[in-house]
Amino acid sequence: MASMYIIKVELFRDRIVDIDKRSKKVDEPLKKTFQNMLLGYQRETFLRFLKARDGNVLIACKMLTDCLNWRIQNEIDFTLAKPIVPNDMYRAIRDSQLVGMPGYTKEGVPVIATGVGLSTYDKASIHCYVQSHIQMNEYRDRVILPSATKKIGWYIGTCINILDMTGLKLSALNQIKLLSAISTIDDLNYPEKTDTYYIVNAPYIFTACWKVVKPLLHERTGKKVQVLSGSGRDDLLKIMDHESLPHFCRREGSGSSKIARNEMVSDCFSLDHPYHQQLYNYVKE
Repeated sequence: MASMYIIKVELFRDRIVDIDKRSKKVDEPLKKTFQNMLLGYQRETFLRFLKARDGNVLIACKMLTDCLNWRIQNEIDFTLAKPIVPNDMYRAIRDSQLVGMPGYTKEGVPVIATGVGLSTYDKASIHCYVQSHIQMNEYRDRVILPSATKKIGWYIGTCINILDMTGLKLSALNQIKLLSAISTIDDLNYPEKTDTYYIVNAPYIFTACWKVVKPLLHERTGKKVQVLSGSGRDDLLKIMDHESLPHFCRREGSGSSKIARNEMVSDCFSLDHPYHQQLYNYVKE
């Protein structure tokens, strides 16, 4: 299977080169955003799009072209230079769109944490939340992943995502339009950037919500979802050190709400967390 994909990557590259040669006029914006997206990893990028379309070279090429046009039309290359203002608005978004990065796995893969159950998405417009999500995607791709690659010594191009369902209610389905928009952006323009989605702290209501949400996800995305028991602490410690566990996974045991005694726990969703401070300063500068 791996060798087959390597052959298809070569076919993919040849087709892109052929399209470029046959173009009467080089589309400079398209070429520039292509290089910005590759970040020097052409083969790995082609492989992501191929996997997202089950190895179909023609469909993967169209997907890549559509993605590049989306980047140009929405000025994605410049999104990190467009801070969400005023500051109070940015803080309100961070308080209602709970995302953070508590650390890395033992193999150097970034760990993204998402507070699904307690995110309210009610402090700003859908546009602002989508902009925030895209900024975090671009910061991940341009800063976090290259830094992880340099630190570990080999290519790191994906993350894992831990989804905290604490506080989940049926009313969360009222945000289905926004969540669908974000999911579609990820599926079409940031394919194969997440290895696994771990769901933790799932209340009984999760099953009902999942029946509604799962059909809206791309099939490949749905297959990456794993529901862990309780806080997921024991399972997650198999792939990451204790320091990288998000605060909501540090409960003492299955079904327990207690965190180990004398443990200082940093809320990775907080605007004061190093991840958010670094992201904020990067955009500001």
